[in-house]
Amino acid sequence: MKIAVAGATGMVGRHLVAVLEDGGHDVVAMSRSAGVDLVTGDGLAEALKGVECVIDVANAGTTDQAAATEFFTGAARNLQEAGERAGVRRLVVLSILGVDRFSGGYFAAKAAQERAAASGSVPVSVLRAAQFHEFAGQTLEWGRQGEVSHVPVMRVQPVAAEAVARALADLATGAGPAPATGSGGASILEIAGPREEQLVDMATRLAARRGDPVRVEGAEDPADPDRDVVRAGALLPGPNATLTGPTFQEWLDAAV
Repeated sequence: MKIAVAGATGMVGRHLVAVLEDGGHDVVAMSRSAGVDLVTGDGLAEALKGVECVIDVANAGTTDQAAATEFFTGAARNLQEAGERAGVRRLVVLSILGVDRFSGGYFAAKAAQERAAASGSVPVSVLRAAQFHEFAGQTLEWGRQGEVSHVPVMRVQPVAAEAVARALADLATGAGPAPATGSGGASILEIAGPREEQLVDMATRLAARRGDPVRVEGAEDPADPDRDVVRAGALLPGPNATLTGPTFQEWLDAAV
């Protein structure tokens, strides 16, 4: 197949391009550096010529709800409109577990992306993924203040970014399990790792393995309206989710 990947240079995008090319597919790697702007639509028409499926793994580059929502919804609408004109048969969107349970923040922006993608005429499949193993390192750096790093108290069931890339490729090519249909009309599939973890513990173990002397402390925002939702396990997979290794510890042992 000829498959376009939006966000091809990102964490998942790099793995996804490699997986698709290894499978013999013709990959169009779309990114701003390649002359394709998802928000303005510049370069989309040319990039989507002859493309059968588009996989959107682009990142907004910000956690601000308003800015992220503007990016995600604008990109989704442009991919739908340009995809319809180009004869694209399917749009696959990478999302996050539990986004439909949150009232604000980055998760709400991803929920808005799902709705925008599903509002077009090109059929949509959504893969809602758990946090990546790499998320531990990101939060460790985001929360670092001198000798201490404040990491969110969060129950997660982390998954390898490469495993998510393989699942996205299967969705695009029809090799994976049939996703269920969500309320917005999009087909939805969930993926997570095999074991529940505490994000603070993940960051602590990562710092220790790296020899990083930073002290990791759990942080919660009492004003966060979604704090109880997170505590209740909103970011954990449902009973029909695909669970795939490696575990965080196995990934840590191999990666560090």
